[in-house]
Amino acid sequence: MPINRLTRNILQARPGEERAVGLAFLYFFLLLCSYYLLRPLRDAMAPVAGFENLAWLFTATFVVMLVLAPLFGMLVSRVRKQFLLPVTYGFFALNLLTFFLLFKFAPESRWVAIAFFVWLSVFNMFVVSVFWSFMVDVFRDEEAKRLFGPIAAGGGTGAIIGPLLTQTLAERIGVDGVVGLSLLLLLATLPCIRGLARWAEERHGRFLLPPTDPEARIGGSALAGMRLVVKSPYLLGVFAIIGIGSVAGTFMYFELQQIAAAAYPEIGARTTFYARLDVAVNVLTFLFQGFVASWLIRRFELGGALLVLPAIALASFAWLAAMPQLMPLAITQAIRRAGEFGIGRPCREVLFTIVDPETKYKAKNFIDTVMQRFGDMVGGWLHLLLSWAGVALAGFAMLCGAGMLAVAFVAAWLGREFARREEEQETI
Repeated sequence: MPINRLTRNILQARPGEERAVGLAFLYFFLLLCSYYLLRPLRDAMAPVAGFENLAWLFTATFVVMLVLAPLFGMLVSRVRKQFLLPVTYGFFALNLLTFFLLFKFAPESRWVAIAFFVWLSVFNMFVVSVFWSFMVDVFRDEEAKRLFGPIAAGGGTGAIIGPLLTQTLAERIGVDGVVGLSLLLLLATLPCIRGLARWAEERHGRFLLPPTDPEARIGGSALAGMRLVVKSPYLLGVFAIIGIGSVAGTFMYFELQQIAAAAYPEIGARTTFYARLDVAVNVLTFLFQGFVASWLIRRFELGGALLVLPAIALASFAWLAAMPQLMPLAITQAIRRAGEFGIGRPCREVLFTIVDPETKYKAKNFIDTVMQRFGDMVGGWLHLLLSWAGVALAGFAMLCGAGMLAVAFVAAWLGREFARREEEQETI
């Protein structure tokens, strides 16, 4: 069949994997297209709160994450695995329906805009984290090494199409119409989830379990994710590379906001600047996900692939320290963001293919949501403190460069630890 040849040649699927890879690609495409339809709306609403309040918005996002984490842990403990994602996405679909009605009947509300900014920052982290938790449950470690890059390219494609749809349709259907379209795309992921669960059952077994089976639910306590992270050097290492990257990314985000506002005082010109930057990031991400990430893992093993992103980031920060200007900042920001989404994330997700289900869903989600937003919040307040102390763009670039050296050290250790654990599993 043509679709089988497509998934084998482009998505690197082997016989028997075509359906799963195609569904995973489509699932991630729909998910990120849904999100990126909304992201331009969030960025447009950020000035409502004022730049000086961005740190407070980041803090509010972290607090919401902190509240939701134990609730999600409780959900994971009590809901059967094949129903976990539909329940989670159903909850966010109801949220989108609420915002659809709010934007329809109160489009100028400042509080609705602020709530939407915080909510979308939470939504993005949760739905993407749960997606990857599901992927590392569906695919085994050998399959993940080959397929996670191409699967991630589905998200990259959605990240390109989403903003283009918003740009084309926003004036025609309004903000509420864009939110409604995002809702429909989110709901369209549900058949993909069902199809992947059935494939995993056929391929590996022990996925679609009967209600009476003790493994049908992951179990454990609602706060198990936090405890698992604290007790595991392996998981703390994953958090370290994510947390340092979050702080560095927040530093550069705040710097870009200030410098771009000065360079493009007109909102139209500034919007065009950010739109071009997003397109560059998403196109590069697509290329990295589809053609680079899996090749790096095959060529250099996971340990070597994990070192690529901190090496790229270190070089970009060195250039930025030498040339602290808008264009170098924008270019390096695009390269780093694309490297994070296109190389760093698919490589990090492979790290979770060798852990137990409770770690995959609870600890991983806690790291990807609460702990990552904690890094964003810390980065926001540190930026304010260091700015008051006189640190400028060049100084922030040097601090971030030092952080990348630490990331490289931890990433090298994680690569060795993954290889050791993988070898132990193969001998069992």
